[in-house]
Amino acid sequence: MKNPLLILMLLSIGISKLSVAENHPSGARAIGLSNAFVSISDPWSTFHNQATIASIKTFSAGLFYESRYGIDELSLAAGTFVLPSSAGTFGISLYQFGKNTYKEHKVGLAYALQLSERFNAAIQLDYFSQRFPENSGAFGFATFECGLAYKTNDHLTLGVHVFNPIKNGFEMLEGEQKMPAIYRIGGHYQFSDMVLITAEAQKTTDYSVMVKTGLEFSPVKNMVFRFGVSGRPVQYTAGIGYKIGKVTTDIAFGYHGYLGFTPSVSLQFDL
Repeated sequence: MKNPLLILMLLSIGISKLSVAENHPSGARAIGLSNAFVSISDPWSTFHNQATIASIKTFSAGLFYESRYGIDELSLAAGTFVLPSSAGTFGISLYQFGKNTYKEHKVGLAYALQLSERFNAAIQLDYFSQRFPENSGAFGFATFECGLAYKTNDHLTLGVHVFNPIKNGFEMLEGEQKMPAIYRIGGHYQFSDMVLITAEAQKTTDYSVMVKTGLEFSPVKNMVFRFGVSGRPVQYTAGIGYKIGKVTTDIAFGYHGYLGFTPSVSLQFDL
């Protein structure tokens, strides 16, 4: 009875509404930092702030899997690809949320450009689709997101990101189901090669402002520990990352006071 009871709790308190899709963040490093990731440059920034991928100089790819609250039906599988070029940096992101008869999909195509030594900008075109068991076909819609990143000095970087400002959504049989707009602003400070702190504020349409913070600590070479806190409601995250050559493995756990743990893992390849 664990899974049906947890799904009922999710629906009753509005944490995850299966009738309306959401923009799911991906990447175990980001999750370990409570998704306070709007200013950090990483291949998984295709899900957070595409402007920061302009700082990536090599082709990168990643795979991600999350089992939300340990429920197989609420699993999330995602991938990211970042391709730098002389004309700018291109990114591709995609995910599938759900299994069996209920599924959500997203495909994003990003273009990021380094406008100056310290200033990056990007735009991403997205397509979302959603399939219900009672319908023979999937519903879909297109939207966009855009971001800016500014490196004030060698230690402090700031980021701003807007998702779906036009508030587009699905044209369902019962009417339009709009996906909310999401506004994020924040920054991170790199104290040294060992310590990074990050913080951001997120405003989602019809919800209060959420503050997210994270700490990344690297006591030994190629190994990183992460901790994060966000709210409200207050949620805690933690994670660990290890790099071997050009391959990085990250593991993260999120904890919700009512629903329990959410484990996730990602693999990243820098070629």
